[in-house]
Amino acid sequence: MTSSDNKDPTKLSLALAQLNPHLGNVKSNTEKLIVANTKAANLGADILITPEMYLAGYPCDDLVYRSDFMAEIEAALTDIATYTTNDMPAIIVGAPRRQDGVLYNSLFVLDEGRICHHYDKMNLPNYGVFDDKRNFEPGHGTGPISVRGWRLGLAICEDIWTSDICETLQEAGAQLLISLNASPFEIGKQDKRMATAIARMSETSLPIIYLNMVGGQDEIMFDGNSFALNVGGELVSHLPSFSETVSLVNVSSQLSETRLIGQIHKPEEGLASCYSALMVGIRDYVEKNNFSGVVFGLSGGIDSALVAVLAADALGADKVSAIMMPSEFTADISLNDAKLLADNLGINYKIIPIGGAMSQMDAMLEPYFKETQTGIAEENIQSRLRGLTLMAYSNKFGSMVLATGNKSEYAAGYSTLYGDMCGGYAPIKDVWKTTVFELCKWRNHHIPRLSSLNNNNVIPERIITRPPSAELRADQQDTDSLPEYNILDPILIALTEEMADIDTITSRGFNRSDVEKASQLLFRAEYKRFQAAPGPKITRRAFGRDRRLPLTSGFRPTSHNR
Repeated sequence: MTSSDNKDPTKLSLALAQLNPHLGNVKSNTEKLIVANTKAANLGADILITPEMYLAGYPCDDLVYRSDFMAEIEAALTDIATYTTNDMPAIIVGAPRRQDGVLYNSLFVLDEGRICHHYDKMNLPNYGVFDDKRNFEPGHGTGPISVRGWRLGLAICEDIWTSDICETLQEAGAQLLISLNASPFEIGKQDKRMATAIARMSETSLPIIYLNMVGGQDEIMFDGNSFALNVGGELVSHLPSFSETVSLVNVSSQLSETRLIGQIHKPEEGLASCYSALMVGIRDYVEKNNFSGVVFGLSGGIDSALVAVLAADALGADKVSAIMMPSEFTADISLNDAKLLADNLGINYKIIPIGGAMSQMDAMLEPYFKETQTGIAEENIQSRLRGLTLMAYSNKFGSMVLATGNKSEYAAGYSTLYGDMCGGYAPIKDVWKTTVFELCKWRNHHIPRLSSLNNNNVIPERIITRPPSAELRADQQDTDSLPEYNILDPILIALTEEMADIDTITSRGFNRSDVEKASQLLFRAEYKRFQAAPGPKITRRAFGRDRRLPLTSGFRPTSHNR
């Protein structure tokens, strides 16, 4: 007798396991999956489903070329299959597959103690952060797969972004569509996913389940936000944003119509979702890489303030250390505001002045600099002394250094290599300066759902309202070198995320000299960004693996390159 013999053939219970894998840690992912399957069994599920590539983590890049890694995957699949006997749920799990030396991005159907079926992803994305065509061969297609008496139209992520695969599954007799996904977070992405699922549902007249991964993997954040739709577009299930969960979707078939019922959790949107993505990025990078905590420079400015609050929210105040490193150019209000912020958060706070080290550097370099004007070299020495101090603290106590620069600074090159760019992770690297202000205001009025803290109004108002300054020389402000951020950011967004040219941006009403200056700064700083720490992607095109330009290039666009 099989586990489905006593089941009502018109009903099916699916457990959606929205899980956070640890990439490369097959043992840990296996253990988590077995726990999830036990929970699914207790809920009465017939089948447990995981996200795309769950068992390996995604994207695992060139790890799939290692025979020992793939051997771990294969052994784990065999092991997991043993947990599908004795009335336990069947399992549909995403994992890489190799056959005759060829690698595929696949899903496996495990039931009755064995691997019953597999499906290989057909549409391999090769844009943005994706490199599937580098690592995998496309699958050759298959019809619906029979599991527990139901004909399931199974697909993997990019397979549903065009109509052909789902239509083929419907024509071959699928009763519902199930898509396993590892779809990265970016602002506005959930609307695109929903529109895509609605299109496939409308074309096939089949309900659809969209199961997505959750968690942080280097620069990529997975937000979960899994959902299910009935025919007609009715939302019947929505899983929590940025959270692991196992949630049931019950399926019934009457008069040849398949309908779904589940639970709906309100998704996070707007600034709340951006903030959660940044928190998850910090948390998972620190925890999955086994760091004891984080340390960073707290300047009294808005960027380091946002990093401080994000880190405390993500890790807990006890794992966060902030160091104020004043020089002769540091204003008293910066010292006061930094101390107040640290007290509000309850984080470890230290003051390590760099004035003495600056004097020693000046004396050491004086014979060589004596006939030159004081300028950027001397300013950057301050920044690099701070970077050196933070790295010394990190080496001594094991905390990872967080870089505190924002996307506007990285885009314009308004940052110092081995100085304020120093660090293992850059939490706001993909956050425009104008968004930094918005996130700080939002955090002062909200307690994030994922936060380990229980208070708002943590950022002193003066930090938010005070004009930004690097404080590397007397009376310095960012606008000495850059346009106002409400002008600069839209220009830089067009240059980086749209790849727009100068004439196109100028036609939108921006001053041509501002656009040309921003363009020149952007191209000039490519080498800096190449050496920058990774940071969580939240925009359409982030610096890092999402945007690839040559370091050595003679292309310098101006209004004359028409």
